[in-house]
Amino acid sequence: MNESLNIVEFIRVGGIVPALLVLFVTWMLSTTLTRFTDRMGHRFAERRLVLQQANTVLRFVISFAGIAGAVMLVFRLSEQMLLAIGGTLAVAVGIALKDLAASIVAGLMILFDRPFQVGDRVSFGGFYGEIQRIGLRSVRLVTLDDNLVTIPNNKFLTDIVSSGNAGALDMLVQVDFYIGVDQDIATARRIVEEAVTSCRYAFIEKPWSVLASQVLQENYYAVRLRAKVYVLDVLYEKALESDLTVRVLDAYRRDGIRPPSMLLRDVGEPPRAPIVRAVS
Repeated sequence: MNESLNIVEFIRVGGIVPALLVLFVTWMLSTTLTRFTDRMGHRFAERRLVLQQANTVLRFVISFAGIAGAVMLVFRLSEQMLLAIGGTLAVAVGIALKDLAASIVAGLMILFDRPFQVGDRVSFGGFYGEIQRIGLRSVRLVTLDDNLVTIPNNKFLTDIVSSGNAGALDMLVQVDFYIGVDQDIATARRIVEEAVTSCRYAFIEKPWSVLASQVLQENYYAVRLRAKVYVLDVLYEKALESDLTVRVLDAYRRDGIRPPSMLLRDVGEPPRAPIVRAVS
């Protein structure tokens, strides 16, 4: 009974309402800052990633300051109180908040070590998309089909994560096209090159290339033409892929360049033109 009274003595009853008000203001500031950053990011696209990264740092500072202020208002932080809290609640809180504490520490490590940043296109755990937010507990990733994936921060300490643009607006994109081994490879490659140079989403000031290679596809050979080009902004990744695909396939159809097919040749007969049979 006496221990309960001693613990109550450390609580400022009159500070509970101000503490709740501080937490509410903290939440409002964080929300307003995020909305302001989003609006500025749309207005100044070239500064969008910098603004989002600054928003992440400021939200961390605001959250810690708000929580610290609320604790100061509610509790009388004396040596006796620290001993009471440490002795009574350390084990229970430690077990209950172990994962949360690990995620918060991991969030700080992500913030300062910067394996990826807000706005990066990353691959993690079978998901690929853009980092929308780095929070105290988790990272929010928006996939290209607009699904929101929430990943605890501590997962990034042990698993491998791949960042496509590493804080930059532009990013290298690969788009593959396949044609038959008996087609005009030089013409097909020229078509892809022209599509790259005329694409409005392509950042051709950076090095780009179209590479040809022979690959085995479904038990028959094909020629793969791989366009490697930087996109102006990661937001246009799929727009670039779609634009190149439409341009190249239309030109292939116009110039009679056919997709991969199985070439059947009779054994034991004099050489003759191969019989081309499309595989459905």
